[in-house]
Amino acid sequence: MATNAIDRTRRMLSLVTYLRERPGARVDEVARAFGISQDELISDLSVLPMCGTSFRGGDLLDIDTDGEHIWWYNAEATGSSAGEPLRLAADEATALLVAARAVATLPGLRDGDREALLRATAKLEAAAGESAGASSRLSVTFESEGEVFAVADRALTERRRLRIRYYSPGRDELTDREIDPVRLFAVGHTYLEAWCRRSEARRTFRLDRVASVELLDTPADPPPVEPRDLSEGLVQPAASDPEVIIEVGPGGRWVAEYYPHDTAEELADGGLRITLRTPDPATLRRLALRLGGDGRIVAPVELADSAREAARAALAAYDTLV
Repeated sequence: MATNAIDRTRRMLSLVTYLRERPGARVDEVARAFGISQDELISDLSVLPMCGTSFRGGDLLDIDTDGEHIWWYNAEATGSSAGEPLRLAADEATALLVAARAVATLPGLRDGDREALLRATAKLEAAAGESAGASSRLSVTFESEGEVFAVADRALTERRRLRIRYYSPGRDELTDREIDPVRLFAVGHTYLEAWCRRSEARRTFRLDRVASVELLDTPADPPPVEPRDLSEGLVQPAASDPEVIIEVGPGGRWVAEYYPHDTAEELADGGLRITLRTPDPATLRRLALRLGGDGRIVAPVELADSAREAARAALAAYDTLV
């Protein structure tokens, strides 16, 4: 199994401690200590200079290598002085205040939560002083997902049923449903798990695919269901699911980090040959279209052919519009 983003993050956090204690460490020795190739280590080192206690230059890690040794020029950035109390800069205070005021305007927000947020905002304004002035000239408007979240959250609190209009990308259609909410959770996107009265089964709805939502007076009464284990992600393919093989170029390597897969083999051009399983291979056509020139479906052949046809149809529709 290929190293995922979480594993890499843990490794780089350990790498920071390791390098701080070993000035001028040799690249080959560090790679051997972490059980990775020198190329993987160099890749990690290219990311570390973008990390630090803030995004300001002086707080970022100043780490470099000549290919043989690793040099850290501001190791004190993570030393004892880094534990000093942090103060909000003007841009940070502005961002927090704008976000807080925007959240406070969400429809469906519980009164107690809104009051607590407004109290916290007032304290932040007082602490920021003159830095808070710029925030009063800025505003944020949430897209529909924020409103859907607020209504769904209220439905959960008040145990009421929802009526939604939901877009299903696999069937490319909108359907009207009445659902009894079970819980909200986030795995990359925000989802609502609910008992669907249309299908009489548990379903998971992605909030940005909810075209409209209405809070009903009908009490929600979902049957007892065991919460799904999401520790391995939202999509958890079974061994019996159909196998799909995708080849991606360097620009498509992110697929291995976002899609559960069986194997990810390195290709000569810096890309990957990814083998994964899915209960509905047709849903990967959208992935193929998104990848464009950065990837292609290799197998099954029928899926590769349908992806090419979808791409041709998309291009034809684009030519018609242009």
